[in-house]
Amino acid sequence: MSVDLHIHSTVSDGTLTPEQIVAEALRLGLETIAIADHDHVAATAAAQEAAEGRLLVLPAVEISTELNDTEVHILGYMMDCTNSTLLQMLSRVRESREHRAQEMVRLLRELGAPIQYEQVQRLSGGGSVGRPHVARALVECGMVGSQSEAFRLYLRRGRPAYVPRYKLTPTEAIDLVRQAGGAAILAHPGLCRDQAIVNRVLAMGIDGLEAYHTNHTAGETKRYLEMAARHGLLVTGGSDSHGPEGPIPVKIGSVPVPGTVAEELIKWAETHDAHILAGG
Repeated sequence: MSVDLHIHSTVSDGTLTPEQIVAEALRLGLETIAIADHDHVAATAAAQEAAEGRLLVLPAVEISTELNDTEVHILGYMMDCTNSTLLQMLSRVRESREHRAQEMVRLLRELGAPIQYEQVQRLSGGGSVGRPHVARALVECGMVGSQSEAFRLYLRRGRPAYVPRYKLTPTEAIDLVRQAGGAAILAHPGLCRDQAIVNRVLAMGIDGLEAYHTNHTAGETKRYLEMAARHGLLVTGGSDSHGPEGPIPVKIGSVPVPGTVAEELIKWAETHDAHILAGG
């Protein structure tokens, strides 16, 4: 079984629609995917409908949190995407993204960038607004040559147009996923600048680790597989693809992830009475 359990769509900051992601996954011969949009779950139902039973689509979300000034992403899988508490909190987080983007546009205009917030909204396609949409607006107006340049010069932490935003704590995100019946997974632990953070999240009772990831070295993947085994945790993985026009283009299915990863996740859901909507 070929799987990719970490993909982003236009519902957040990806550049492919859920339907396009399904079409690409089928073309590549993938058997299971999960669209883990930032702070949004709407892509799951759209992808499941497009899959028409030809592809398993697992419920997923990626929640941005912060711990000691370090951004920590928590992935949720197999939760009830209609859970009212989950939807209300994710809506609050998305609203903070909009306020943040508006402030970034204001700062960029002070720096001479000829962009408007309406332009950023248009580039978001009606989905959750994020920094990649601001970056694309900067490219569109000719201020920079690429989205990566936009981040490097203006949008990263410490750069002149960076704006912090409201974030949950990892514990709050873990609890949010669990109360909706899902498994909480620490996303791309190799990207945590302080590995002590990983140990702290482990102590919070996380359900698993994303061992397979585009930015993980072979050594890091091995380390997190061993860590998961020691602690009896689930393992997940995926490309973290934001589509061909993402800040760093990564192809769907480009990270080899064993099919057993999806199988164990589904088995976990069955034994924990989770809300399984696998679209196939």
